Amino acid sequence: MSEPKNYVILGGTSGIGEALVKLLAQEGHQVFVYARNIRNVQVSSQIHFNEADVSQEFSLAGLPEVIHGLAYCPGSITLQPFHRIKTEQFQSDFQLNVMGAISAIQQCLSGLKASGSAAVVLFSTVAVQTGMSFHTSVAVSKGAVEGLTRALAAEYASSRIRINCIAPSLTETPLAEKLLNTIEKKEAGAKRHPLGRIGQAEDSARVAQFLLNENEGWITGQILGVDGGMGSLRLI
Repeated sequence: MSEPKNYVILGGTSGIGEALVKLLAQEGHQVFVYARNIRNVQVSSQIHFNEADVSQEFSLAGLPEVIHGLAYCPGSITLQPFHRIKTEQFQSDFQLNVMGAISAIQQCLSGLKASGSAAVVLFSTVAVQTGMSFHTSVAVSKGAVEGLTRALAAEYASSRIRINCIAPSLTETPLAEKLLNTIEKKEAGAKRHPLGRIGQAEDSARVAQFLLNENEGWITGQILGVDGGMGSLRLI
């Protein structure tokens, strides 16, 4: 087991974020979780919960002085025809996905620099690189996340802060509940992926865990598709 580290996870009480928190705690690390809803969470001496609503301006109280890794996991799925999406919806998605990530990184930056070797993991979607109908709002905001990833990776490479992004496809989490609430929907979703199944939270969480590990210190500025082949394969 590696030496215990301090990790900050935003959106760590459900879905991919929750799975990542469990993986890091199992490794013996101290995990500082920030989420809007911290009720009914599994408490342990290694997991520290704080409230933070990233849909608006927020402050991260109780951050450790040294931060070895940060993962920003909140996301949105706004699937509507373009002509029906109001400006306020674009702004709401942008605040949650982009401005929230920017604020989290800025607030954690001194702690990340103090570690001497840190990692940041952000989340995009397969819909950015693969055009999909009705995905305009989420693709716009997550596309900005991918641009943020590469720009910051370049800027902070000399500070030994690695910044990468995971782009999942359809994943069975509370966020995607309406898309997977029947057997028929699950079967249809699975058939759209070359590997023949939809994603599980642990699929992306394990990749995030890998990217946060200081032993993987030569990977930065990358967008990694965890998408069952959706983003790059076409079966004939």
